[in-house]
Amino acid sequence: MSRAASFDWPGLMRTGLRDLGLKPHEFWALTPAELWLLLGPEAGEMPMGRGRLDQLAADYPDRVADEGASYG
Repeated sequence: MSRAASFDWPGLMRTGLRDLGLKPHEFWALTPAELWLLLGPEAGEMPMGRGRLDQLAADYPDRVADEGASYG
């Protein structure tokens, strides 16, 4: 099972809506960093900071497709 598939969205939504008092549209408008800040120190380490994002971009750079390439 992938990490995304095992993420506890229902629990996170309960925390946001019930414990933090967010409306659904407010919850979904938050960035992961904003939600992490609202959850406080109990949320643990931020899953991905800028350094990790930069490392992923370096490890997996965007590729420009060949103009003559055929997809399909």
